[in-house]
Amino acid sequence: MVLDKKLTVSASPHVRSSVTTTGIMLDVIIAMIPALIAAVVFFGPRVLGLTAVTVITAVLSEYVSRKAMKRHGTLGDLSAVVTGMLLAFNLPATMPFWMAAIGSVVAIVVVKQFFGGIGMNYVNPALIGRIVLFVSFPTAMTNWVAAGAWHKGGVDTITTATPMAQLKEVFTGGNFDKIGEIVEPGLGEMLMGKHGASLGEVCAIALIIGGLYLLIRGVISPIIPLTYVGSVALIMLVAGRGNLQFVAYQVLGGGLLLGAIFMATDYTTSPVNPKGKVIFAIGCGVLTSVIRLYGNIPEGVSFAIIIMNILVPHIENITTPKPFGTPKEEKAAKEGDK
Repeated sequence: MVLDKKLTVSASPHVRSSVTTTGIMLDVIIAMIPALIAAVVFFGPRVLGLTAVTVITAVLSEYVSRKAMKRHGTLGDLSAVVTGMLLAFNLPATMPFWMAAIGSVVAIVVVKQFFGGIGMNYVNPALIGRIVLFVSFPTAMTNWVAAGAWHKGGVDTITTATPMAQLKEVFTGGNFDKIGEIVEPGLGEMLMGKHGASLGEVCAIALIIGGLYLLIRGVISPIIPLTYVGSVALIMLVAGRGNLQFVAYQVLGGGLLLGAIFMATDYTTSPVNPKGKVIFAIGCGVLTSVIRLYGNIPEGVSFAIIIMNILVPHIENITTPKPFGTPKEEKAAKEGDK
């Protein structure tokens, strides 16, 4: 009698857990819903259409690319949906749908699937999609509209400068005592979301609610978000000559909260151990601050996270604890020479 049995051999560790990739991605999607609702409230129903385009294109891109590469399907893990939503969160409300679709294709096919799929990409797919769109279509990517403009006849009727551009003017001119006059939205409006920004940047409260949900669910660790935001706050406190209002605007404005909570914490592109997370987050904070203060663009979150994503393997090499009893390389080499 021949038994039809299959022996499956896989690399360690052989640990089972109730936590699944699909479950984690579903939690991330739930955490983004408050910010999505806020974006709809401030920018109108077009937000839903734009988000649908990026999500559907991301899902189709993953399906087609996996088929073409003759790999098993991975749509069930919901990672493509998360990438599509994050990309939408990094776009202005007026972004043409066809341009947004290009960003999704780049994020999924080029950044994710070309490197093997989920868990194999070395940088955040949604951020690369955003950067490609920013470089390819700079006018469309910087067409900011005032929150609530859609109530007055459409989201493309009232354009506005973002608070980050105004903050750059404050820093360059050293007019910290006139920040209330130069930066149009008040801190209360920045907190609630009544200002021009990308879809996912507009409401700080919604992002914080999503971040708290992820922390409670144990999906993310507080190390990266707190260290990232804290390092930016500290640098801006020095750069702003102790002006707390300048610090508050820098923390609430731009993509800092969105990046710190939803993108810098990506499992694949961030360090695993606590010491590595701290170094990674501080690096993100320093780069974000330098780009914001001295760069040609008023925002630097995307570029900062991408640069630190690339450095993650090196951070892991210098921060990963050595197993107990493992001899140091130099000592082992000397003993080998003897």
